[in-house]
Amino acid sequence: MQNQKANIIVEKTLSFSIEIIKFSERLELQKKYVIAKQLLRAGTSIGANVWEAQNAESKVDFIHKMKIAAKEADETSYWLKLCELSETYPKPQKVIIEELTQIIRIISKIISSSKVDSK
Repeated sequence: MQNQKANIIVEKTLSFSIEIIKFSERLELQKKYVIAKQLLRAGTSIGANVWEAQNAESKVDFIHKMKIAAKEADETSYWLKLCELSETYPKPQKVIIEELTQIIRIISKIISSSKVDSK
């Protein structure tokens, strides 16, 4: 059961997932199926893991799920960078890159502060 009070990282990752879906659909329209699928999976997995972390069984479980979200964010960054560098791929909007950077920072801060709290 999700906590009903406002949670900035949950809201940001949900919004980011919608943008990733839109960009993946744009890639598919240009027949860039492999990268579209990889980006869709990694980009939406960030939010799925953050969402799941909200119901973690323990502080250790919470940190573990947030670390998975951080890894998925890093992978998403890789796929977006490939699109940026490839001459034949559409470029991701700057706002997507900026939002991902913010998400990575927030998740990193959550992980580091959660580790301090659990010691």
